[in-house]
Amino acid sequence: MFSGSYVALVTPFENGSVDENALRKLVNWQIEQGTEGLVPMGTTGESATATEAEHIRAIQIVVEEAAGRVPVIAGAGSNNPVEALKYAQEAEKAGADGLLCVAGYYSRPSQEGMYQHFKYVHDETNLPIIIYNIPLRTAVDIAPQTMARLSELPRVVGVKDVSLDLARISYERELINKEFSYFSGEDMTTLAYYAMGGNGGISVTANVAPKLCAEMHQACRAGDYQKALAIHEKLVPLHQAIFTEPNPSGAKYALSLLGIGSEEVRLPMLPISDENKQRIRTVLQQLELLS
Repeated sequence: MFSGSYVALVTPFENGSVDENALRKLVNWQIEQGTEGLVPMGTTGESATATEAEHIRAIQIVVEEAAGRVPVIAGAGSNNPVEALKYAQEAEKAGADGLLCVAGYYSRPSQEGMYQHFKYVHDETNLPIIIYNIPLRTAVDIAPQTMARLSELPRVVGVKDVSLDLARISYERELINKEFSYFSGEDMTTLAYYAMGGNGGISVTANVAPKLCAEMHQACRAGDYQKALAIHEKLVPLHQAIFTEPNPSGAKYALSLLGIGSEEVRLPMLPISDENKQRIRTVLQQLELLS
């Protein structure tokens, strides 16, 4: 079962192309700092605006550089199930350990439509699948009953929950009758999600503060919620600063200050404002991540 402190990796760009050297550097730094799993080409990886070749290559790079040290859960999301399957099959060829599959955004499918979308990818691949529920971006919410039904598929092994409903995990745990990876995808509520029965998080902030994020997860797993809360409260200003403008612009700027990649994002994303650049710089200094 997948669990622990995972990072929703940014995809570094340089002059309009994927910066392979920066991506490799990011992967190694993450592992050195204690990150327990890597998730390339999800929302934070700007998968929606990456070309097919870029998407596939980014996953190959992450798998190569991770070299089996931590699991790689490859983003395989698309509102087109044929494209989603293509990404899933290419991730399997690359040696990924699992897939992150998002609901059919823009199309606004029914619960049955979402089930059939995920089942289609499941039945044509061999990797474990984590279902990505993020209704803020997809405009559809995977109901607990649908998640439970999906869990009955042999290789659906977990959920990345960004429903913003902390009660959701309780409804799902009541309905799902197997070992399951419950990942929070919302940095501000990961601590609470653990307390409700979660066992991991796929974090944006972990791009920038992987060691602190990993330490918070370790404290949660040890049942030391007093320590976990103290770390969480240290991270709150960073969560807020990074998400002041649309993700991943804040995370990329923060990483550029740390010497990993540039702040370059792809339209329709834009670099963050000068005001928020200063805010992020100040928070990084307060956390002693930047001198």
